[in-house]
Parts: sequence; structure tokens; C-alpha cells
Amino acid sequence: MNQKEVIQTLEKLKKESKKRNFSQSIDLIFTLKDINLKNPDEQTDFFITLHHHMNKKMSVCALVGPELADECKKVCDETITSSQFDQFKDKAKAKALARKHDFFIAQGSLMSQVAAVFGRTFGPRGKMPNPKVGAVVAAKPQIKPLYEKLQKTVHILAKKEPVIHVMIGKEDQSNADLAENIMYVYDQLIHHLPKEKNNLKEIFMKLTMSNAIKV
Repeated sequence: MNQKEVIQTLEKLKKESKKRNFSQSIDLIFTLKDINLKNPDEQTDFFITLHHHMNKKMSVCALVGPELADECKKVCDETITSSQFDQFKDKAKAKALARKHDFFIAQGSLMSQVAAVFGRTFGPRGKMPNPKVGAVVAAKPQIKPLYEKLQKTVHILAKKEPVIHVMIGKEDQSNADLAENIMYVYDQLIHHLPKEKNNLKEIFMKLTMSNAIKV
């Protein structure tokens, strides 16, 4: 896959897809082969900060103590303090919270409490605050730059099925910007796969409400 092929596919996708009254997301679908996902060493689980914004606001919730609460309330979309954690022992409330936000950040000193209260709900959904993306914090100055970084961050995950779905932008963005995001995801992915390109079976691209086309 190269940038020229990607731009041609984007042009075809936009031309052939029915216009909607909203800007549709552009998603990549990677299917994998010759990989044993039962082996943790062959699973894929990492984050990428894209070169360009995805034209979608990523909602971020902070799980912190009182010492970070004021700063988080200024920056994040929702802040839940440690004194409120017990409310989310109710599974329905925890599930609703998980659906509401794209990312969760947590105060490092509270991670054991966060895991105890939210782990069973957030874990299977890939929503636990993850140190791989810097989402476990200790100080106020970390909050704003982390929030801004998460606006361009995507989670690349294949643990149960040999398929990776990732949003890379919206159809109203320029093909040049979209192609840069796509190529960056592709380059990062092949370097994370145990056999690199040999683990890639097929690559597809689609809009929110379109059929997938092969790249």
C-alpha cells in the first residue's frame, strides 16, 4: 500500500458513496492472517497519535482525587472524584459512563481504586486508563497536553478476532490529510505485527454508511 493508492481509493470511496446530511467517518479495516491471538505476544494493542485531527471531538473523563479535580474540570469533558467512585459500583451506571466517553484518564495514586470499581466494566471495552497513552497522571500540568493528544489518538486492537477497525478522519477532510493518517496507521501497524506485512491479509476502507472497498 502506498500514498498514491490510498488517495485513489479515497477519491473512489467519496465519489461512489451516497451523500448524507452529515460528514461520515472514514474507517480502515485490516484483516490479519498467520497470527495466533491466543498467544499474548502476538496480540495487537497499542495507541497511535495521528498527524491530523479526525474532525471528531474525543470525549475524555478524568477519575481523580481532589488535588487534580479543579484542573480536570477546566479541561476534561467530565470529572469524577474519588469520593464519587462508589456510585459506579452499580454496573448500569458504570456501563453508561463507559459508553459516554472515548478515553478515561486516572490519577496514578488511585489506580488500585479505579481498577476495583471500574475494571470489570471498562476492561472488556478497552476503556481502562492506559499508561501506554499517558492516561495515568500524577500532576496538574499533564492534564491539558494529554487531553489535546487524545483528540488525535486511536487505539489499535486485535486480541480476540484477527480484524482491526480504526477511524482515521471524516469525509470532509482533504484527501492529503486523510492519506497521511492512513499511511501512518499502516506503517505503525506493520511494525507491531510479529511477521510485519506478512500478517496482513486485506485492507479495506469505508464510510460510516457505505460498503467497504479494498485498498
